[in-house]
Amino acid sequence: MKNVTLRQLKVFEAVARHLSFSRAAEELHLTQPAVSMQVRGLEEDAGLPLTEQIGKKIFLTDAGAELARHARVIAGQLLAAQEALAAMRGVRGGHLNIGVVSTTKYFAPRLLAAFRARHPGIELSLGVHNREKIVRQLIDNEIDLAIMGRPPAELDTIGDAFAENLLVIIAAPTHPFAEHRRIGPDDLNQETFLIREPGSGTRSAMERYFAEEGVTPARTFEMNSNETIKQAVMAGMGIAFLSSSTIEIELAMGRLVVLPVAGTPVMRQWHLVRRADKRQMPLAEAFREFLSGEGASLMDELMAEPLAASRSPVRNGKA
Repeated sequence: MKNVTLRQLKVFEAVARHLSFSRAAEELHLTQPAVSMQVRGLEEDAGLPLTEQIGKKIFLTDAGAELARHARVIAGQLLAAQEALAAMRGVRGGHLNIGVVSTTKYFAPRLLAAFRARHPGIELSLGVHNREKIVRQLIDNEIDLAIMGRPPAELDTIGDAFAENLLVIIAAPTHPFAEHRRIGPDDLNQETFLIREPGSGTRSAMERYFAEEGVTPARTFEMNSNETIKQAVMAGMGIAFLSSSTIEIELAMGRLVVLPVAGTPVMRQWHLVRRADKRQMPLAEAFREFLSGEGASLMDELMAEPLAASRSPVRNGKA
């Protein structure tokens, strides 16, 4: 039945529901001969009679009953598609697939939760990877949007900055530098740095800072997560260059300190990135506008929460 049209199925579904050509014609605002012609065309394509008339009554044949069932399913699917598209135009539904670099996992879920609270009918997918993987997903069109630091140079993208990303050098409170009021970049040359893996945006920013300031650490240990690096710094294994958004809790609890190194904090920005050639759907545009308008203030609130919590009085083992 490869020549069947949606119009034919719509007409036949009405005939099958009313068991009347005239009532189907009235519902569809067609003439009765037009309805009869559409059903005859459908019968020719099916190769089977779909209706039979006994006296003045119309009955469905077995083939007609089977086709009517499928026609109703198709009509329902078309209606569902129509409603879904209407919801997407009004940002009442739809699906958004977002990839974020691993450093943003400390705040990205909260931003998405705040956005979804405004649009409860939508669906969101979130993937957390290093920068290299996120760029590959953009290239392969596997994600709609990405949250990262610097937009990739290897792909034609549009990046909208929405919040500051401050990169700092951290140490354990027991480190000799922790008591210094000012540290020169040259002082870092004798230090052991705990660094992220190649492909990490944090590592790229660190390497640019080192090149600009002429820093050559005595030793480096590569680790593949911010959490591992923080634990190692707290254990006294070395110092590290990380985004301030990853260490708010540890700073508030006094487990880490930010070193006052000249040229830091390094000021960068968080961007919402999309392919330049990708058609922007209403839901994606709504998320862009949300971050542009409220992303920075929400980030400030999120970063302030650990400090406020650390100052809360504790009584009877409960905050």
